[in-house]
Amino acid sequence: MGGAGGTSRPDARATRIRSLLSAPPSGLPEITEPAARRLVGLEIAVVLTVTLGLSALRSALSLLDSLLAPIPIRDQQVALNAPAAQADYVDLAVQLVRVLQLFGWGALGAYLLLRAGIPLVRIGLDRTRPGRDALGACGLAALIGIPGLGLYLVARAIGVSLEVAPTTLGDVWWRTPVLILSATANAWAEEIVMIGYLLTRLRQLGWSADRSVLAAAVLRGAYHLYQGLGGFVGNLIMGLIFGRVWQKTGRLWPLVGAHALIDVVAFVGYALLPAGLIK
Repeated sequence: MGGAGGTSRPDARATRIRSLLSAPPSGLPEITEPAARRLVGLEIAVVLTVTLGLSALRSALSLLDSLLAPIPIRDQQVALNAPAAQADYVDLAVQLVRVLQLFGWGALGAYLLLRAGIPLVRIGLDRTRPGRDALGACGLAALIGIPGLGLYLVARAIGVSLEVAPTTLGDVWWRTPVLILSATANAWAEEIVMIGYLLTRLRQLGWSADRSVLAAAVLRGAYHLYQGLGGFVGNLIMGLIFGRVWQKTGRLWPLVGAHALIDVVAFVGYALLPAGLIK
């Protein structure tokens, strides 16, 4: 009897997980009660204010400052991972605090979904398909990364993008692990907040799939405006593709993995280039 009871509980749990996986994120019921809708709208506003929405405002102001500068945009540079302190170990501490902040942003989005009664399996954050998720991440990284580099070069050639230096950190022992952590944290924060959290909540408010993806993609492009028009357009396209892939597959790990791979290659690859090859 004990053996039969021991197998029924895992079987029931597996059945429940399969049922959750088979239901797309868009299958969540729409919130219709006015007070609840207001609370969800307020929640979205708060989350975006303390995370990537505020980043979009800062990014727009940064682009405005670049446009008003006497130097043309094409002759300006922006660093994605720059030193934050003069002392090496203080700089390391600040870099790790930034990484922790990004992981916290993603954790906030995931936590609020859990508090709303939405298990993370519903947004594709589970360990049931590691192999397929890894292959999907590699494919998406190639799909986005290679054309993205071409778009950046075109934007630089026509003078609508700043020179983007993935890192200006010195050659210290902790540079590579910090760059990998930074890439992973960026991917976690952006994909959890912009895809898993925001698209789920917008759909619960009755937004259409297309409208939700477009809004999230525009916001993604907006918080990259500090890079110039090329950064905006490239990340807008990335947001459109990632949003649609998630809506079709319900899997979030491939998006997190693809984003992390793209950033790791950019950050670490740039850091390892010989000094003479860096403009």
